[in-house]
Amino acid sequence: MAKKVLKKKVLRKSATKKSASPAVESAREIWLAGLGAFSVAQQESGRIIEQGSKLFDKLVAEGSKIETKTRKDVEGAVGDLRGGMESRVGDIRQQAEAVRKQATDNWDKLEKIFEDRVSKALTSLGIPSKDDVASLSAKVEKLSNQVNGLEGKVQANKTLAKKAAAKKAPAKKAAAKKAPVKKAAAKKASAKKKASKKTS
Repeated sequence: MAKKVLKKKVLRKSATKKSASPAVESAREIWLAGLGAFSVAQQESGRIIEQGSKLFDKLVAEGSKIETKTRKDVEGAVGDLRGGMESRVGDIRQQAEAVRKQATDNWDKLEKIFEDRVSKALTSLGIPSKDDVASLSAKVEKLSNQVNGLEGKVQANKTLAKKAAAKKAPAKKAAAKKAPVKKAAAKKASAKKKASKKTS
């Protein structure tokens, strides 16, 4: 009986082999290739990861070298640019200073010409110049100082005259005191006359 079962199984297998289409066979082979790749990948993964890690470290080292070189190149280029710009800025400053000095000189010349022409025009109109006015002001100030000095002397003379008059005044004061008494009596008499006229 076991032989019969075995015989039936073998017959079934050969029948399935004959009946299987080439597409199924191809799919099976692809499946088996994938399983084989998976098995190889598991075996090789440790070695691949180690090689990948080494490759990564190598790439980092190369990148670091390139960064250092690039930084030096960039710093050199920036230094050259900075030196060129500073030189140009220095040249521009010198040119600007020369232009400013020329403009100042031209402005001073223009002011001098203008002042000369205005002075000539004022002189032809008979208007005194700045120097004439300054000269007159100095003379007026000198005369003013002299007048102030003379006023001080006059005031001092008046003070001396008053003091001298004050020494002589006691005799005149006594005479002046008597005169007002006479005037007061005369005023009373005239007031009586007016009062009598009103009553009549």
